Amino acid sequence: MSTAPTVLNVNGIEVIYNHVILVLKGVSLQVPQGRIAAILGGNGAGKTTTLRAVSNLLKGERGEVTKGSIELRGERIEKLSPADLVRRGVVQVMEGRHCFAHLTIEENLLTGSYTRKSKAEIRTNLEKVYAYFPRLKTRRTSQAAYTSGGEQQMCAIGRALMTNPSVMLLDEPSMGLAPQIVEEVFEIVKDLNQKEKVTFLLAEQNTNMALKYADYGYIMESGRIVMDGVASELRSNEDVKEFYLGMGGGERKSFKDIKSYKRRKRWLA
Repeated sequence: MSTAPTVLNVNGIEVIYNHVILVLKGVSLQVPQGRIAAILGGNGAGKTTTLRAVSNLLKGERGEVTKGSIELRGERIEKLSPADLVRRGVVQVMEGRHCFAHLTIEENLLTGSYTRKSKAEIRTNLEKVYAYFPRLKTRRTSQAAYTSGGEQQMCAIGRALMTNPSVMLLDEPSMGLAPQIVEEVFEIVKDLNQKEKVTFLLAEQNTNMALKYADYGYIMESGRIVMDGVASELRSNEDVKEFYLGMGGGERKSFKDIKSYKRRKRWLA
């Protein structure tokens, strides 16, 4: 995938909800340091569950990793708490943004600094967020409830940036946003990746936008990875164009319908 060292390694994980519902069925993926990787697929494919497995947010929904392992820089992390993971540099921006509606934009941002002890460091991080999101500085005294969806998404990413992350997990960052705002958000993600050296793993239904900015992509269906590759190659793949980019006129609905397609052995194990 890349010559860069792997910072995040997901090895054949299975996730079960409520002790009976198998959602992930042997998912494996790697994210090199300093890169942007995208998990693509429709609703119910398993994208969000994969991110929550990495950030260990499954317990709140009665889910658990029952097989496989998750490694951060070679160290197993699936037993660590979400707070411990944040201290190690892994932070998730959840689907739906989840800003605190009654708090101002700046108060929301400051909630992301709870792992920081130095007031000077917190102020430096806050100014960094405002430099990347000048609109937030303009709206810093406004309650989050009275800001736009795009501003709330920027606030959620900015709040995560306050933790000094090395790995950021983004769940559906384009959801509910106007196309122009989506482009703006992804441009900022690219800037954070290149200038702050933040590694990104994002889950996204907007395949075209995700593959435009990502270095590598994984396509999920029904809890499995069914295809992966360099983003530019996936964008030019005829089946990806037909199924996910809306550029084909065929009747097929799934990669399962391609007789010539064979999953890799690691997905059948």
